[in-house]
Amino acid sequence: MLTVLDPGPLATVQDLGRPGHAALGVPRSGAADRAALRLGNRLVGNADTAAGVEVTLGGLRVRAERDLLVALTGAAGPADIDGRPVAGGEPVRLRRGAVLRLGSPVTGLRTYLAARGGVAVQPVLGSRATDTLSGLGPAPLRAGTRLPIGLQAASEPQRWEAVSLVTHGELRLRVVLGPRQDWFTAAAVDHLFTLPWTVQSQADRVGLRLAGPMLERGRAGELPSEGCLRGALQVPPDGAPILLGPDGPVTGGYPVIAVVVDSDCDRSAQVRPGDHIRFERA
Repeated sequence: MLTVLDPGPLATVQDLGRPGHAALGVPRSGAADRAALRLGNRLVGNADTAAGVEVTLGGLRVRAERDLLVALTGAAGPADIDGRPVAGGEPVRLRRGAVLRLGSPVTGLRTYLAARGGVAVQPVLGSRATDTLSGLGPAPLRAGTRLPIGLQAASEPQRWEAVSLVTHGELRLRVVLGPRQDWFTAAAVDHLFTLPWTVQSQADRVGLRLAGPMLERGRAGELPSEGCLRGALQVPPDGAPILLGPDGPVTGGYPVIAVVVDSDCDRSAQVRPGDHIRFERA
């Protein structure tokens, strides 16, 4: 068991999500940086699908109610156990009664806390992920939340090279054009690839609003709602694209000019407002 003393700005339980329910209007959700969660689980011997805690901009404080093996991955920043600094990217013993504290990350946005046995909250539609759009899954963590930790793990803790997906400076993401690039002028498509985009303050697990040149439409009218997925670049009438995240809606009426390659979506989970993104053809 882990007791939350302070959740920081936002902390949620996340696993690899609940695929297969788009027909019900349910997003996949799950960890924004799936690679970081997988790494944390492997470090403590969990299956990749085990649930952990996704911490946005640090600030989390938790107390262990029994001896645990934990690991921190994703955005790197100061962390300590009862005042003793601990490193990320490796398994660490958290003794009963000890308090783990995460400071604000130096780079990146989201840090992941994995515990051997996984966070064992009740699954909803086959997943323990918190979906901030639909409200499915456990509520965001708050002071006093008690998180059960499972007793079973998949294997012995393993040593893995911690390859950081946190990019310094400008982030480059590969995209595939379409399915609605024909709704935009040739100049708009050119601007998408040649100019930088700035992440605005409207950035969360649902999506990132980007500032840059207006992506001008080449046709008038409205598009009937159609399917969407994580990584889609929707363009509202104001011409400023929105990059959909793990909790993004499964349908939308804004035309999608391009879609980020799925393997690149994890890196977009670590950008902050004010950071720059450039898109390139996959």
